[in-house]
Amino acid sequence: MKSAFPKVLAAVRAALEQKPASVHDSSASPKLPATPAARRTELVLQFAGELERVNGHFMGVMSPGELCEKIVVLTREMKPRSVAVGEAVTLDLEPIVQALERSGIKLVRCGKSNDDERRALREQLARCDLAVVEAHYGIAATGTLVMVATPGRPGSLTLLPPANVILVDAARVLPDMAAVVSALGPGTITEHRVAFITGPSRTADIEKMIVLGVHGPRDLYAAVVWPGEGEMAVHGGMNQR
Repeated sequence: MKSAFPKVLAAVRAALEQKPASVHDSSASPKLPATPAARRTELVLQFAGELERVNGHFMGVMSPGELCEKIVVLTREMKPRSVAVGEAVTLDLEPIVQALERSGIKLVRCGKSNDDERRALREQLARCDLAVVEAHYGIAATGTLVMVATPGRPGSLTLLPPANVILVDAARVLPDMAAVVSALGPGTITEHRVAFITGPSRTADIEKMIVLGVHGPRDLYAAVVWPGEGEMAVHGGMNQR
């Protein structure tokens, strides 16, 4: 039987020769198809169920104002020594930052930096108890959160702190992997590290027993942000899980 390897290799080379787009064009502000509110609700409910199936904690569907309150309450319960906050994708995270600062929590902000600053940032992230970051997308079929690594959202941000709070815009909860790959586009996929986070870190290396938090975060919290109080009133039942 003739090997298919040459065809596969040719296809990979052809894809890599395409001129990649900037992450700001392809991941931060893509042209997402309009989704009816009822369908969006279905996707968010499916996402929440699948997230909990893989030991994630679904915080609920909420407005930006409610999100800020929820995160402050969570930090009071967790009592973290320091919290890392990544740059936003589409949401405004400054109210969260300001609320955490008012509560006296030490914050570590991620942003553009040189090599020395990145090394120092990794050391700081390793000492943080919690990270707050916005995902580029959510995958309803698997409860997965999709993160595109940038200087303001480094991969270490969701790897080193033992607990993550990951936010996702309701409009960016897509049906499946194929929809997310299409939305990201070849430029983002070839130029950036893309992490697909499905629940907290887990391993079964020892005696086939599942243990959480060995190779990454032990606790994963996710919240879906639904823009506008009016729309939320219609779908308020989604928080009563």
